[in-house]
Amino acid sequence: MSASAYRAAGVDLAAADETLGRVKAAVRATYTEDVLAGLGAFGGLFGAGALKGIDAPDLVASTDGVGTKTSVAAALGRYGTVGEDLVNHCVNDILVQGAGPLFFLDYVASGRLEPAVTADLIGGVARGCRAHGVPLLGGETAELPGVYVENEFDLAGTIIGAVDRANVITGERVRGGDVVLGFPSGGLQTNGFSLARRVLTDLSEPLGAGTVGDALLRPHPSFLGAMTPVLEAGLVRGMAHVTGGGLPGNLPRVLPEGLGAEVAPTWDVPEIFRLIQERGGVAQDEMFRVFNMGVGFVFVVSAEDEAGARELAPEAFAVGRIVKGEGVRLRSVFSGRP
Repeated sequence: MSASAYRAAGVDLAAADETLGRVKAAVRATYTEDVLAGLGAFGGLFGAGALKGIDAPDLVASTDGVGTKTSVAAALGRYGTVGEDLVNHCVNDILVQGAGPLFFLDYVASGRLEPAVTADLIGGVARGCRAHGVPLLGGETAELPGVYVENEFDLAGTIIGAVDRANVITGERVRGGDVVLGFPSGGLQTNGFSLARRVLTDLSEPLGAGTVGDALLRPHPSFLGAMTPVLEAGLVRGMAHVTGGGLPGNLPRVLPEGLGAEVAPTWDVPEIFRLIQERGGVAQDEMFRVFNMGVGFVFVVSAEDEAGARELAPEAFAVGRIVKGEGVRLRSVFSGRP
């Protein structure tokens, strides 16, 4: 099939070449001395020297995406931050088991390749990687006409990390009476956008100091830097990244059988959640099952270590306590808020 015939079928090879040219410098800027083969190779080659200093290294891997946050980015024509969201999300996922990142792979797919848009997306992934000192080792840019809706795209990534076996966090050390601390999410992070988009139809509507669109695109934080001092002090018994399913769907994943959590929702909830609840008529228990409700990441420490943990992680706030039972139950409800 000729290039012109392929283009008529919806795939533009020239656009793919242009995209590669636009992102080459950004991707190579993430490389470390451990990258032996990267952009252009059929497979990324990463040296095992990165594992030096880890006595018994275990690899930890995770693949995820940013969901329909991509639709908000497309609607606003703002593509620069969702790539960083993707990296941060994946870094947080392997952090739960105590791992630090080694390298990252990305996947961008759309119905029609727009070199400038794709370069913004991959450039955001590269910025997220550089912020963590992690190479963007490889990836895939796919043009799939007939599969994706016009002007929509998908963004996903895979992260590989490592942790010394002696430092793996499984949650098995969690005990009744332990304290659950959390870090603020700032917004939806990368989950719950299908519901948010259904009930919030005007992205330009004023909200706080910005707009609804600004609030929805607020970046997904990485919690690696905040958690590192607490991990190095050996105080952490369990961790959970609060993604789809909220606190009820994620915290129980790292608790031993027979233990649950009692949550006292007293922290400040971002205004975007109140707006979603009001416009959608969403019950509070469903809000907690769908959204993070302002808690982006949680970790469990003993009651005796709470003061020390909060000194090492000053942004952390009280979320609740580990109790006998199953699941997560709210001890009280928000007053005048979601």
